Amino acid sequence: MTLDEKLSFVSGSVDPQPTGAAGFVPGVPRLGIPPLRLTDGPNGIRLNTGATAFPAPVALASSFDDRLARAYGQELGREGRALGQDVLLSPMTNIIRVPQAGRNFETFSEDPLLSSRMVSEEVKGIQGQGLIATVKHYALNNQETDRTTVDVRADEQTMREVELPAYQAAVDAGAGAVMCAHNKVNGAHSCGSDELLNTILKEQWGFQGWVMSDWGAAHSAHDIEAGLDQSMFAAGLQESPYFSRDLKAAIQAGTIPESALTDAVARILGQMERFGLLDGAASTRPPRDRKGAAEVARRVAESGAVLLKNDDGALPLGTEDDSLALIGTPAKTPKVTGGGSANVVPESAASPLDTITRRAGKRTTVRYEEGTALGTAIPAASLSPAPPFDRDGTVKVTTDSTFTYTASLSVPAEGDYTFRLDAANGYGSLGVDGKNATVSVLGSTTATVHLTAGTHTLSLFGLAANGAEFPLSLTWVTPAAAAEARDRAVALARKVHTPIVFVQDEGTEDKDRADLGLAGGQDELISAVAEANPHTVVVLNTGSSITMPWLPKVDAALDMYYPGQEGAAATARLLYGDVNPSGKLTQTFPASERATPVAGDPQAFPGTGGTETYSEGIHVGYKWYDKQRVKPLFDFGHGLSYTSFSYRDIAVKQRQGGLSVSFTLTNTGRRAGQEVAQVYAGPSRNIDAPQAVRKLVGYEKVRLAPGQSRRVTVTVDARTLSSWDTDRGRWVLGTGPRDIRVGGSSDALPLRARTVVTR
Repeated sequence: MTLDEKLSFVSGSVDPQPTGAAGFVPGVPRLGIPPLRLTDGPNGIRLNTGATAFPAPVALASSFDDRLARAYGQELGREGRALGQDVLLSPMTNIIRVPQAGRNFETFSEDPLLSSRMVSEEVKGIQGQGLIATVKHYALNNQETDRTTVDVRADEQTMREVELPAYQAAVDAGAGAVMCAHNKVNGAHSCGSDELLNTILKEQWGFQGWVMSDWGAAHSAHDIEAGLDQSMFAAGLQESPYFSRDLKAAIQAGTIPESALTDAVARILGQMERFGLLDGAASTRPPRDRKGAAEVARRVAESGAVLLKNDDGALPLGTEDDSLALIGTPAKTPKVTGGGSANVVPESAASPLDTITRRAGKRTTVRYEEGTALGTAIPAASLSPAPPFDRDGTVKVTTDSTFTYTASLSVPAEGDYTFRLDAANGYGSLGVDGKNATVSVLGSTTATVHLTAGTHTLSLFGLAANGAEFPLSLTWVTPAAAAEARDRAVALARKVHTPIVFVQDEGTEDKDRADLGLAGGQDELISAVAEANPHTVVVLNTGSSITMPWLPKVDAALDMYYPGQEGAAATARLLYGDVNPSGKLTQTFPASERATPVAGDPQAFPGTGGTETYSEGIHVGYKWYDKQRVKPLFDFGHGLSYTSFSYRDIAVKQRQGGLSVSFTLTNTGRRAGQEVAQVYAGPSRNIDAPQAVRKLVGYEKVRLAPGQSRRVTVTVDARTLSSWDTDRGRWVLGTGPRDIRVGGSSDALPLRARTVVTR
């Protein structure tokens, strides 16, 4: 290859075909090397043509079902190949650390074992269909605030025990590519960290694939010597200058050896050969299997849904629920997915209103109220200078320039104003009085701002992405409109037997949540409806943990996350008991904003002076709650069922440095159901490094008929019983007496055994 041909492999560019693909490598036609197309995303193939929208990965992880993770990956892989793509920019496996983080829905869990098992099976599923999986964002990319500049500091033990295990599991599963992150790690840019890329990833773990940067995350041509193999372009550019112009100049000047470039290209070509892209074997692409993909999407939505609360058997719905009120915008306009690169627009998605109405039958009356007002365009008379919007509050952003608009906004009365920003295929941001209110990337987001009557400053910005113009839309809900909508919902709730309130949040790339409450007056809506009718049921279409000030007032709460295009069907089946809920939380839900691992410590989140510190060390998520003895709203692993399970007769045996934990699990209820049996281990007295009070070391999802018992055996391997020894740079088995507990969640562990771990 010529120098320029080699450079074309390591500097990703915009796809010349306007399909909406995220990136493109042109190949070398004279050598018969085809182009390489890269696409988002974590819960579906994000292209302009539309594709199957699967539930968010956090919902998949909440299933605790490894086999389902494999099936999820298989459908992503098949559909990606069918739609002409070669590389999938997924899965994301950053650990959930910050409750407010905008992309928590895109990843799996706050626990490294669960994340490792999920990512391993998903990678195998994706790549088994011939699509190259890209594991991201390596590493410690756990917040969106200042994500391109923040320096994340974590000690080596924390890195090795909390964040890195899932990446190593993906490498062990054969992942073809790894994407490094925007942020710095312990002072070095992730995409220029010799320790992360060369030492850990390529040398210690034996990674054979290639490392690509997140879009715009490279910082120098010399990153190639630190282990970065491919630099992807920043928004607004056609290619990355670092690995095109700058790298070429450095090689010609002799400051970077051409061998570094050759090695990077060889890594990319090696994976192309592995997946049959060089010999033409992969040129025949499979047809789409819309029915099969939809079936898996529905199964994941059902299996990952978490029944958080169910007082007095409020669910499933029965014959006594002869009149229903569906309240909330997501009941009619389904919340399918989050924003950013995960914003997959499905070809179709039914509404919960339609599916529940059909399932309820003719004997049940189903009525609907929005509850929260739909946004309307801000009146032109309230803005000066006159806005460039059409009557719906929309302006077209072209590909050849950015869009900016700054105006004085006249507010009629003091109160909470909710702004909604929609950026269908681009980037948009809104500021009010100099503060960022909303950021939308390839999707939509809302923000509620308290404004006084009078004049305020509004600023709007838009930028096209992926070479395609897009409509940027801005609407608002005034306090008066919100109050009227809430009053109508409350009036309806009084007239029916069971109100079902649907609520949502707006998790998205590029923006962390301002708080853990529900925006747009939704918390107030639930409270008002529940005060009017105590039989209220809440359905959550949320991507991460939230606070629930209304929880004591409602009968039941079902967390569907972002359930994908089949979410409405899954919701109806779960509410009526056609399917028994079996999901478990993969992240702790805090009791209040002030009681989280990062609360009250700006250094922990969002960082100070450009630095964010893992001040909690290894005690991320539920391990922090245990250590600090803080009672959360819902514990890690929590999830109810329409049946009940009992545990008995625990037995623990040694097994090749690990353990074999056996127990009898019985379905003591009247319905068939699935239970996620969880095994936790206490600390070892023979380890000097920090250890968790207890940590998940194994689990098994078991299906049982009513009255059925089964002897369950969970294998616990040596790695999960080990701690990282920083001084010796290796894993050390925690030998000696260990406390083993088994149960249905981290706070409900009825079985306990004491065992001695030996080498």
